[in-house]
Amino acid sequence: MIKNRRNILKFASAAAVAALSFGLSGTSAQAADVTLRMHQFLPAQANVPKNVLLPWAAKVEEESEGRIAIQHFPSMQLGGKPPELIDQVIDGVADIVWTVSGYTPGRFPRAEVFELPFTMTDAEAMSKAYWDLAEESMLDQDFKDFKVIGVWVHGPGVIHSKDPITSVDDLNGVKLRAPTRVTNMLVKNLGATPVGMPVPAIPEALSKGVVDATIIPWEVVGALKVSELVENHTMFPNEALYTTTFIFAMNKDRYNALPDDLKAVIDANSGLEFSGFAGKQMQADDMPSYEAAKAAGNNIITLSEEQAAEWKAAAEATTAAWTAEMDEKGLDGTGLRKRAAELIEKHSGN
Repeated sequence: MIKNRRNILKFASAAAVAALSFGLSGTSAQAADVTLRMHQFLPAQANVPKNVLLPWAAKVEEESEGRIAIQHFPSMQLGGKPPELIDQVIDGVADIVWTVSGYTPGRFPRAEVFELPFTMTDAEAMSKAYWDLAEESMLDQDFKDFKVIGVWVHGPGVIHSKDPITSVDDLNGVKLRAPTRVTNMLVKNLGATPVGMPVPAIPEALSKGVVDATIIPWEVVGALKVSELVENHTMFPNEALYTTTFIFAMNKDRYNALPDDLKAVIDANSGLEFSGFAGKQMQADDMPSYEAAKAAGNNIITLSEEQAAEWKAAAEATTAAWTAEMDEKGLDGTGLRKRAAELIEKHSGN
């Protein structure tokens, strides 16, 4: 635990270095032996770039003694759409990407086990479990075409809606944006009409009535100004309605071309501890947006355990369907769920 705290503090303190580093990226790039282009879909001021990706990049630059420079391209500045990010890192359009694994539906089936409803309570523990499962069965299979730096999940998924939503019946006729294949399956089974889209498209979709509600964690609400577009927010006690899995990856050829000492810098900032840090940070970043919505007088609905029981019962069909689908693919859905639960338990309380 002490080691983990130190690691988190190292990443957090690197945020100040990141501001300077990226303010002088042109100078840094000229002096560096290697310049890596980091591409992702959120604005630079959003929490994940600001509190996870840029501190990571600053730490890599510092520990490489300036031999690695990382150029940050937020908001899809290198072109393309968010679902194309994973192919961009494979093809070398970008050297490093951060993306949602579910933006390419069905491509990373094992990762979906962590998106099943009412599975997540703590993002740090689940992110570490996700890394462990990746090491066991994904790095050389699902993720074999790129170098994985980290994998993680966000904090509890929340329903943000124009009309109050308390019971499952309240979802009837609601056009609800969901981020991934599993969550689209979930909201359909709950009675809503699922509308899939990447997170940057949410504000326009809400303002134009393309959707009536969205499910996202609190941490991104502020950057997207969702609490200014809807007034109702439905939260669940204990286990979260859902979470989303992320991949932070590097082009394999770019990684393999690095000299061994620079590979070691990347490796030292990859893996279990970084994944846990990223998940913990995302969940910590829920609070400011929650407090802002509360201060604005929005209607924050926290369901009781009795109310949540109805949702859990309705969500069982999603878990059963996913398990059967994995079995049909020869991936042992029951075994994946069991192993994920064991790994989450292993890291809970650490």
